[in-house]
Amino acid sequence: MNPLTITTRAAATGPVLELTGDLDYATAPELREALDGLTLTSGQLLVLDLAGLDYCDSSGITTLLAARNLTIQQNAHLALAAVPDNTARILHIVGLDQIFTIHPDTRAATRPSTAAS
Repeated sequence: MNPLTITTRAAATGPVLELTGDLDYATAPELREALDGLTLTSGQLLVLDLAGLDYCDSSGITTLLAARNLTIQQNAHLALAAVPDNTARILHIVGLDQIFTIHPDTRAATRPSTAAS
């Protein structure tokens, strides 16, 4: 089990949370807490950079959905960046790849022309 590390940084489009390690039953509350601490302005983009994500279970997927709900409530947008193959496969199987905006990396996600898509 790899501990979850969440690094927050600002981009021109809004906050970027870089996740490293495992997003599972034991660590999902850490991401929920980080999300609860965010205040997004209307139209901002929250990017979850998953490049360093080693593992994601159903609790992690539920927390990604909670992030989406947060952005909807705050009239903002959410993008997932650099989704690892194993997580992308799960998202595809359950149809969530149709719900989340997914970019190959954070740079593509925060590009102004694609940020609000």
